[in-house]
Amino acid sequence: MRDLPPTATLRAFEVATRHTTFTSAAAELFITQSAVSHQLKNLEEIWGLQLFQRGKTLSLTPAGAALAPLVREFFSKLETTLADLREQKGRVRLRVNTTYSFALKWLLPRLPGLARLHPEILVTLESTDKAINFASTESDVAIRFGHGNYPALHTEFMFREQLFPVASPALLQRYGTPSEPAELLRYPLLTRDGADLVPKWDVWFKLVGINTEVLHESVRFADTNMTIEAALLGQGIALARSGHVEKEIGEGTLVRLFEVPFPSPAAYYFVCPQGTETQPHIVKFRNWLQTESLQAQCNYR
Repeated sequence: MRDLPPTATLRAFEVATRHTTFTSAAAELFITQSAVSHQLKNLEEIWGLQLFQRGKTLSLTPAGAALAPLVREFFSKLETTLADLREQKGRVRLRVNTTYSFALKWLLPRLPGLARLHPEILVTLESTDKAINFASTESDVAIRFGHGNYPALHTEFMFREQLFPVASPALLQRYGTPSEPAELLRYPLLTRDGADLVPKWDVWFKLVGINTEVLHESVRFADTNMTIEAALLGQGIALARSGHVEKEIGEGTLVRLFEVPFPSPAAYYFVCPQGTETQPHIVKFRNWLQTESLQAQCNYR
């Protein structure tokens, strides 16, 4: 730490790396040209390194070029963090990690309600489909889709969705509205590809008593949101999870087909490191989340 110079000296260096003369650097810093020259010479003495080639114009030496981005990043992060702290003004930040599709379709539309109830909580949303590892992330809490096996974590059940076919009014106008599940075999079916915790079309057809190995698939998608978007565009019928199509069904841009009960084998769970669940802001978030989850569970029956 003895090699750490005064902040003003570091700022002079950072500014000088972006200019070709001491004069222009001094103008940005609102000090004299000789003051800038003195600060940079002092810095070179502290570090024992030549940082600039001096001539008609300034240019960085290899040592100066190596240090410039580090100093620039230091000031950038300092300014960002200070701005963030000033913005909070007594509010407490809560970093919530969840999957992108859940954040977009379920959590994000409900967050204004949390803000009205607890304006002191400043939520930061982070999304990933990977398993959460609190030891290697800055997240405070997470919402995960699975079977509740989260060893060494505080875990709370939130809700379970229903699965059902959905189609756009435009597609139903072209193909007609099916009156029984077997008729779906003649429709283009949209499929969520890859390993998934949610059953696919073959399981749904088996549930309604139809055994078939041939499906009229339209396109396979690697992402749930893309599947729903394709259904909205009238490209086919999607097997959707209730929590992902609330808004679309409410607005009539998607239509649920058949009232066949089919609860998802996987559910949503709130998780956080053991012991942190009692922190006041996390308690408030948990209580709000459980209220919203209970209402969702009632709607999804």
